[in-house]
Amino acid sequence: MTPLIAATGLTKHFPVGGDGFLRRRAMALRAVDDVSLTIDAGETLGLVGESGCGKSTLGRLLIRLIPATRGTVLFEGTDVLHLSHRALRDARRSMQIVFQDPYGALNPRMAVEDIVMEPLLIHGARRGDETRRRVAAMMDRVGLPSGARGRFPHEFSGGQRQRIGIARALILEPRFVVCDEPVSALDVSVQAQIVNLLSDLQRDLGLTYLFIAHDLAVVNHISTRIAVMYLGKIVETAEASRLFAAPLHPYTQALIGAVPVMHPSRRRGRSERTRLSGDLPSALHPPSGCRFHTRCPYVMPICREQEPATVNPAPGHAVACHLMTAPNE
Repeated sequence: MTPLIAATGLTKHFPVGGDGFLRRRAMALRAVDDVSLTIDAGETLGLVGESGCGKSTLGRLLIRLIPATRGTVLFEGTDVLHLSHRALRDARRSMQIVFQDPYGALNPRMAVEDIVMEPLLIHGARRGDETRRRVAAMMDRVGLPSGARGRFPHEFSGGQRQRIGIARALILEPRFVVCDEPVSALDVSVQAQIVNLLSDLQRDLGLTYLFIAHDLAVVNHISTRIAVMYLGKIVETAEASRLFAAPLHPYTQALIGAVPVMHPSRRRGRSERTRLSGDLPSALHPPSGCRFHTRCPYVMPICREQEPATVNPAPGHAVACHLMTAPNE
């Protein structure tokens, strides 16, 4: 089956510094570095990693909110990175994003009805009864009260504002939605409501998600597969159930080991937790070889010198780690 999204060699380097008073040489912040991934129609690919590892940048690259340094992103077989502006505008109907911050993502001077309606107007709809009916139906679908249409964002709670953002993203009936940490700014009591809403909308509307988060428990609840990202690289990808049952990359093991387990019986059966030392290195000067070697408890000499190849220890399970290819001692 042809994937809905197929990215190959996707790279984004942000220039830092350059010509100035001190004549500094420009450096590059390597936010995303040679990432390849696929997302099948109807699935949710969870993307996890520490803050600053490049998750949000990758999500924006997939829908060309920002230009790539190099690489390709095929959406239904068409490379969106090389579309003309007119063709990209048409493709926007099928690719949307739900932003992390429901407080900053909405125009405070626009009423909710206008916020949700704006994408329709941009794509040629007229402000009339039919358009208003579509907006009202979408607001009802995401759980906003009928009296919300004339109110402004500051009159709503964080969870309700995120529902407005979801309604705005879905009003054009897209096929692919990037959910960029959509619950991280919300209270814990509201997070489950938004995650369940996204799951229901995916089932009812046939949506495909890239779900970005740093909370593995949330990602495990909604994802079909999970990709683990570290310092601009994908280090492990597997089905959600397999990743939690048998994580292979030391970084993945550390992330899963940090997820709290409340029930004592589950805690007893848990393997010894992999602990990380040190901080995430700078993307301006990433470590040589394997980028995780400065924090890995199993580091070997080859890790400092050579970037690991991605291997497949099982169908659908990909890992980039020298431990997978090291000879048994």
